[in-house]
Amino acid sequence: MENYRIGFDEGNDLDSIDFDALVQNLEDLTNGKDTVVPVFDFQHKRHTDSETIKSASSGVVIVDGTYALHARLRSLLDIRVAVVGGVHFSLLSKVQYDIGDCRSLDSLIDSIFPLFRKHIEPDLHHAQIRINNSFVSSFREAIYKLKCRSESPQAFPAQVLQGNEAQTDNFIEMYLRPPSASEEARINDWIKVRQSGIRYYLALGDQRIVDKHFIIRPKAEFEVGRMTLGGLLALGYTVVVSYKRASTFVSMGNLSMSLETIDTLGETFMVLRGTNRKAVGAEALRLGITRPWITKSYLEMILERKGVPRLNTPPPSSSVLIGNQERTVVAPKPIRVTPNPVTRLEDLPQPWTRSPTKSKMEPLVATWQFISSDPSDVDDPVLVSSSFRDTMKLAPMPDSYDLDRGLLLAVQAIQALLENKGVPVIVGIGGPSGSGKTSLAHKMANIVGCEVVSLESYYKTEHMRDFKYDDFGSIDLSLLLKNINDIKEGRKTKTPIFDLETGARSGLKELIVSEDCGVIIFEGIYALHPDIRKALDLWIAVVGGVHSHLISRVQRDKSRVGCFMSQNEIMMTVFPMFQQHIEPHLVHAHLKIRNDFDPVLSPESSLFVLKSNKQVAYQDILKILDRAKICSSAQNFIDMYLRLPGIPANGHLQESDCIRVRICEGRFAVLIREPIREGNFIIQPKVDFDISVSTVAGLLNLGYQAEAYIEAAAFIYQDGKVIIADNLLFYFPSWVQ
Repeated sequence: MENYRIGFDEGNDLDSIDFDALVQNLEDLTNGKDTVVPVFDFQHKRHTDSETIKSASSGVVIVDGTYALHARLRSLLDIRVAVVGGVHFSLLSKVQYDIGDCRSLDSLIDSIFPLFRKHIEPDLHHAQIRINNSFVSSFREAIYKLKCRSESPQAFPAQVLQGNEAQTDNFIEMYLRPPSASEEARINDWIKVRQSGIRYYLALGDQRIVDKHFIIRPKAEFEVGRMTLGGLLALGYTVVVSYKRASTFVSMGNLSMSLETIDTLGETFMVLRGTNRKAVGAEALRLGITRPWITKSYLEMILERKGVPRLNTPPPSSSVLIGNQERTVVAPKPIRVTPNPVTRLEDLPQPWTRSPTKSKMEPLVATWQFISSDPSDVDDPVLVSSSFRDTMKLAPMPDSYDLDRGLLLAVQAIQALLENKGVPVIVGIGGPSGSGKTSLAHKMANIVGCEVVSLESYYKTEHMRDFKYDDFGSIDLSLLLKNINDIKEGRKTKTPIFDLETGARSGLKELIVSEDCGVIIFEGIYALHPDIRKALDLWIAVVGGVHSHLISRVQRDKSRVGCFMSQNEIMMTVFPMFQQHIEPHLVHAHLKIRNDFDPVLSPESSLFVLKSNKQVAYQDILKILDRAKICSSAQNFIDMYLRLPGIPANGHLQESDCIRVRICEGRFAVLIREPIREGNFIIQPKVDFDISVSTVAGLLNLGYQAEAYIEAAAFIYQDGKVIIADNLLFYFPSWVQ
C-alpha cells in the first residue's frame, strides 16, 4: 500500500493513501482486467514509475499495509489477516521497562503509535486470521561485515565495477538514550533510529557480535512511522548521537560492497557485506583488500572522539560499580520439553491487538561467569594464567532459552572461553535425534568460522549392521578422545569418515584447528555423555524440534481413537534410549536450548515440488542444472506408512493420517511432509530425521500398523538450487520430481 502514497508528507495517516486508485486496481483484477499500479520512490519522495499487473498472471493478490483491513477495502478482500507483535510490542515493552509504571499501556500506545488505537486497531478486529508475531531479532540469518578505511569516497576496486552498477543512498542515524539512563555509556540500552528519505527504521540497542575481524549483526531493524520518533522524544528520550551516512554501493549477488562517508567523523569507510562468513572473507582476499580491519561501530568511534553527552546529574556513586560486579552463580534448572500452548483470546490481560508478546521487558541475560573446578581456589582472588585454563570452567546458565537467544549465548560463551582460556575451545552439542543439534552447530560455525564434527563419523561398523546407532557402545570412544586430546595439544589429528550408505568406515581425514579460529564443535546425541563431556570446554543441550513433533503427533493420534497418553508415557515407549541414556546428561549442560521449531507449522522452509510420470532423458536434466556444480547419487529405499487403527479415514487413506518411515541403506528415518497443494505445485516441509529400530518397535507397540509398503529406487541430480529425482517404483510406473 505504500506505493499508493499521495503528497510528500512523512506521516502515515489515512489521508496519505490514495484509496480510490487502490480500489480501482482491485476491482480491475476482480473483473479480469489488467491494471496499472503506481511505484513510489521513498528516497526521492515521489512517484517515479508504474507497473502493469496481468489479471491472468495469478489467481491470488495480496494487499499489504497498515490500512489493508480498512473499511474501504474490506468488501474486496476474501481473506483478512491481521498481524500484531514484532518490534511494535517489543518497543512498547522496552519503553515500559525504561520509564516504569508511571504511564498506562494505552497512554504509551498513544504516545509512540498515535494512529494505532483510533485508525488501525478497530480494523484488526475484522480479521479472520489473527497472528501474534513474537519474532524480534535473530543471528540465524546474520549479516557478516568487514570494514576498513578508504582513501576516497569513489575508490571501488576495479573488479567490483565490472558488470555492476553503483547506486547511492543517504541516511540519518540517531541513537536515543532512555530517560532513566545513568552517566555511563550503556549503548545496548539505547534505541537506534535510521531515517532514509521519508522512511524510518528502528532497532533496539547496538545488537552485534565481533569475532576476529568480522562484525556480525542480526536482521534486527524494522520500519516505524515518523510520529514514533516524536513520541519517544516526548516521553523523555534524548538524542545522544546523530550523524549522516552517505553510501555508494554495488551489489554482487549475495555480497555487496559500499563506500560509506560519516559526516561527524569526516572519513570514508569501505564495507564488504554478505550472509556467509566464508564467502565474505574469500571475496576480500580475491579483491586483494588487506588493509587494517575496523570492528568498532560508527557509534563507538564517535563516542571515543567526542565523549558521551553528560546528564544533568551528579557522577555515579561507587555503589553502582559494586552492583555490576560478579553475581552469585545460581544452580541450573532441568531442561524440559513442553507442548506449545495455544493462547486463548479470553485469557489475555489486554485486547489481543495490544497485548505485548512479552508483557514485561525481559531482564538482561546474565553474562557468562567462570567458577573454579578446584575447591581450594574458591577463595583465591588471583589465579595465574597458566593455572586458569586447568582450574576454571564456565558456570552453567540457570535457565533454558529459545533457539535465537541460545545461539547468541553460545557464541558469547565461545568468545568468553577464547578470551579467558585461550585456544583451543572444544564445544559439544547434545540432544535427541531431530532436536536441531546439527542445524545449531552449523549456524554457530558460520558465525565463528570453525569446523563441525559429527559423532556419526565415529560409528563402529559392527554396530551399524545391527541397527544400533543410538547405542552409546556404537561410538568409537577411544578414537574420539584421542582426536580431542590431539586438538588440545595442538597436534594434527585424523578423524574418521563413515559411509552411511555402506554402513562402514571409508577412511580418515586430517583435522587442523588453526589459531586463527581456535574452535571445534562436536555434535551428536551422546556429545554430553560423561565420558565425552569431561574433555570439552562448552556443553550445549538442545531439545524439541521434530523430536517433539513426533511425540505430539503420536499423542494426537492416540487421542483421536479415544486413548489418552501423557507425553512422558509416549517418550518412554518411542524413545526409550533417550530417557535412559541421553536426557540425564543434558541437565548438566552449561547452556540449555528449547527448539520450538515445528516443520509442519513453518512453511518458510518448504520445498516447491513438481511431479510428473513423463520420462526425462539425462541430457534434458543436464540442460536445467549447473554443470559446474551438478552432483548425482542413487539409493534404494522402502517407505512404510504406519497408521493407528480407528482413525477416521473418510473412505480412503490419506498420507496425513500416517507416519511415514523410510528404510534406506540400513537406516530408519521419519519423513515429515504433510504437503499443501497449490495448482500444480506440492508445497511441503522437507524434514527427515533418523530414528532407531527401537523407535519403530515403540510405534508398533503403541498399536500402529503398516497400511502401505512401497519399494523404490531413486536417481538424484542436484546443483545446490534444484533437485531432480528420477524415481522408479517397483510394481508401479516411474515418475520424476
